[in-house]
Amino acid sequence: MASIVISGTGLFTPEESISNDELVASFNQYVEQYNSENSEAIEKSELDPLELSSSAFIEKASGIKSRFVLSKKNILDPNIMSPNFPPRDDDEMSLMCEMSLAATKQALEAAKLDASEIDLVIVAASNMERAYPAIAVELQAALGCEGYAFDMNVACSSATFGIKTAYDAIFSGTNKKVLMVNPEICSGHLNFRDRDCHFIFGDVCTAVILENQEDAMSRNVDDCYAIHEFKMMTQFSNTIRNNFGFLNRQADDPQDLLFKQQGRKVFKEVVPMVVKLIDDVLKAGGQTMDKVKTLWLHQANINMNRLISKKLLGEEPSDLQAPNVLDIYANTSSAGSVIAFHLHREHIQKGEKGVLCSFGAGYSAGAILLERVG
Repeated sequence: MASIVISGTGLFTPEESISNDELVASFNQYVEQYNSENSEAIEKSELDPLELSSSAFIEKASGIKSRFVLSKKNILDPNIMSPNFPPRDDDEMSLMCEMSLAATKQALEAAKLDASEIDLVIVAASNMERAYPAIAVELQAALGCEGYAFDMNVACSSATFGIKTAYDAIFSGTNKKVLMVNPEICSGHLNFRDRDCHFIFGDVCTAVILENQEDAMSRNVDDCYAIHEFKMMTQFSNTIRNNFGFLNRQADDPQDLLFKQQGRKVFKEVVPMVVKLIDDVLKAGGQTMDKVKTLWLHQANINMNRLISKKLLGEEPSDLQAPNVLDIYANTSSAGSVIAFHLHREHIQKGEKGVLCSFGAGYSAGAILLERVG
């Protein structure tokens, strides 16, 4: 393969965070209000009572202790329980573009690049705040770069699929320097009244820059990761689904159309799929697991990640072998594995390898074999 590298990454983190205790207090207040208001119907078995949540339950089930959000006050209001993003005028920068710009500036600084040198912008995320014009085209304008831009959505695998798309554009000679950004406002598609998932998601944005290795080395970028091999796959499944969209304007209760999943089934089906995918990408790259320093896995569930890592390693993973950011960031959809890569790669030495891996709704999954070359 051609020597194409990740030469810079960036991370935007919202200022506000919600702890499990705060989230549970709000949720339980809502539950008590609901059960009280519907006590007669519950007594007649016409309605099932809602169950209380707990911080211990959340941490045991997911490994999540807190999450960053863009609209804390409204999420914690038992009478609202959803983020509030006031509409912006058409001539104002969109929220996703604003987040993307912040993460991009970090990535550009790391890569020692000027924004004008980017010739392709990809915004890849599980949801876009509008259908068109594309957030990517808006970001391109904000950066002042030429070329072209587009949005893409592969749910939780949007980042790895975005990296693959960027790689292909450079490999074909169409582009030289590609920016791939993941603005994930996951709180916007989460039903905070659902005990089974009200704790899962947080908001964040990551950015990745790809280019030819010789270009990065000519600028003395000392933190480059060559892309050696890819494996991507999709398989249709209804176990993780979001039905909310522009065709639902007349829905009786839009909350019922938001994110939902069959957690146990997802766990059972996805773990072996991801283990095989990572094993396949290593074989394709002529590598074995003992040569892999770190697995930067999708951050959906700590128990799932530990089991995947254990099956691959043959033992319980250390914090360096399988970094975890779930405890403070929660599930951030496609951005999760990139956050882990961005924050936990200082221990990787030149010549050492790691795997960046995503998996989620679709099903979609992607594994990328990386080697530090700078």
